[in-house]
Amino acid sequence: MPKRIKFKANYRTHSYSLRLSDLELEWLHMKAKDAGMSGADLIRRLTFTKPLPKRISKISLTTYQELGRIGNNLNQLTRVANTAIKMGYPPPAKQELLEELLELLHECRRQLAQVDIDDEDDDLESEDFSDDWETD
Repeated sequence: MPKRIKFKANYRTHSYSLRLSDLELEWLHMKAKDAGMSGADLIRRLTFTKPLPKRISKISLTTYQELGRIGNNLNQLTRVANTAIKMGYPPPAKQELLEELLELLHECRRQLAQVDIDDEDDDLESEDFSDDWETD
């Protein structure tokens, strides 16, 4: 006897086609048999119950790219400074400025780490963070 649908919203009227190789289809049937359900139920359960990783926000991506540029510039400056020191010349940058830059970068890192912690707790209160991500 077929199951009775209690709510019309739960009645499945739409179909979605999916192409699988022979190996994938065999694997699907084995997994479904091991789970004691049909292939469709297995796909439905895996699709709708497993959380997806969060996406990268535009702010995070831009920040990451900018920090990459800063890192490249610092590597170039370090290379020039080391070469100058090896040749007996003073470094091209003042030591105090480099230490100040280092402290600013550490502060930036601390702030970014704090933002990541706060965002996980906020449950996306503002629209600006609606596309935050975190990879597994």
